[in-house]
Amino acid sequence: MQKITPFLWFSDKAEEAINFYVSVFASSPAKRAESKVISIKRYPDGPLEGPMKGMEGKVLTAVFELEGQIFMALDGGQVFKPTGAVSFYTECETQEEVDHFWNKLTEGGDPKAQQCGWLQDRYGFSWQVIPKTLPELLTDPDKAKADRVLQAMLKMKKIDIEELKKAAQG
Repeated sequence: MQKITPFLWFSDKAEEAINFYVSVFASSPAKRAESKVISIKRYPDGPLEGPMKGMEGKVLTAVFELEGQIFMALDGGQVFKPTGAVSFYTECETQEEVDHFWNKLTEGGDPKAQQCGWLQDRYGFSWQVIPKTLPELLTDPDKAKADRVLQAMLKMKKIDIEELKKAAQG
């Protein structure tokens, strides 16, 4: 297991969410590594007391993998909610891959939280769907070129590689 593992807190939809994420990454056009559910440990079926009351049979802990990255998740109730201050950066090689992740991850998410390649999914987690070429263009030694790319990107929700290249060319 990697040294640092993102641990995602869900109110009560952890299993649904991890199955969704695995399906999105498993069907990626440029799948680079396996995406799968590794294990799920559930709360006991018997009646639970205290803050876990009503969580019977829900996910106590789950481990899943998205293209080689291990994640953990749990159903913990309404104590914590996802925040846009943390996001998952998803680097894409092609526009087809950008389109795949963008289209799948935005389904049911907040359209108001879509800007410059960032999105919020239906579970409230934030993702950045970024083509590999974007950081390269933004750090081009030609400052005017990099500035044109930045201005083009700032007008986008989903990143369009061809539009970035046109902006770079002037």
